[in-house]
Amino acid sequence: MLYKFKSKDYGDVIMLELNGRRVLEIIGKDAGPKGIILPEQMPAAIAALEAAIAEEELAEKEAGVVQGDGPGLRQRALPFIELLQRNHRAAHEVVWGV
Repeated sequence: MLYKFKSKDYGDVIMLELNGRRVLEIIGKDAGPKGIILPEQMPAAIAALEAAIAEEELAEKEAGVVQGDGPGLRQRALPFIELLQRNHRAAHEVVWGV
């Protein structure tokens, strides 16, 4: 399964199921086949993703993981964060599965 996040103010962001599910869980959304993120929910979602990225990078640093061992949360989530930022400014929702 793929998650295809759509909005009026940004191109589609497509993620494999595992990555899409993880992002949705981080922002506190049900990772079901359909959903919506409202503009008023976006600042908290962005903050949650940024905190999760910082936490992952700190854990990798403490574990001695070498950067470049594959894409981490930062690389996977940055397009989604930009999607949220642009749509928050434009007051448009983000949907998936519709």
